[in-house]
Amino acid sequence: MGVFYFAFMKFIRKHWSNILIVVVIILLTIPQTRTSVSVFVNKILASTPAEVAPQNQREVINYYWSLEDRYGARFNFETSKNKVVFINYWATWCPPCIAEMPDLEELYQQYNSQIDFYFITNDEPLKVEAFMKKNNYNFPVYYSKSNVPENLQSSALPTAYVLSKKGKIVFDKVGTANWNSDRFTTVLEKLVEE
Repeated sequence: MGVFYFAFMKFIRKHWSNILIVVVIILLTIPQTRTSVSVFVNKILASTPAEVAPQNQREVINYYWSLEDRYGARFNFETSKNKVVFINYWATWCPPCIAEMPDLEELYQQYNSQIDFYFITNDEPLKVEAFMKKNNYNFPVYYSKSNVPENLQSSALPTAYVLSKKGKIVFDKVGTANWNSDRFTTVLEKLVEE
């Protein structure tokens, strides 16, 4: 028994990384664990979004964009002109989106009086409501009801944009991000103070 145990432990120590990869692959193929494992991996791999270099910052000129909140109220994005804006495209079924939602809720709670937040989704309203309630999220969810302004269009999830008061896109991030890093919030606070 002892010889078998030591041989087994030697095998594990030698091949632990390969075993881990195989276990993750197996867990990703099981429908019941796929989302949880994907969310976990995305959280681990999330990095701080990089600020777009000033010379590469695109500008949002046309702010006309009809939106509807989750309660059915309609309004126009034009109300956010000359304000700092955070836009996030997401879905309830998207593991990278789910992975960054706790950070985004925290960011929203901290800055909602200084920044206009838009969490845009195409999901069915009932799914969104269940997701928000299950996770105790309070960030504002919107549905696009007209064409999205030219420099704010994206087909990837998640995608986030941060606009300065002058309409410059200061952050343009596709994929999961660490939105509560000191590096990101320092730039965000500078934008608010402009």
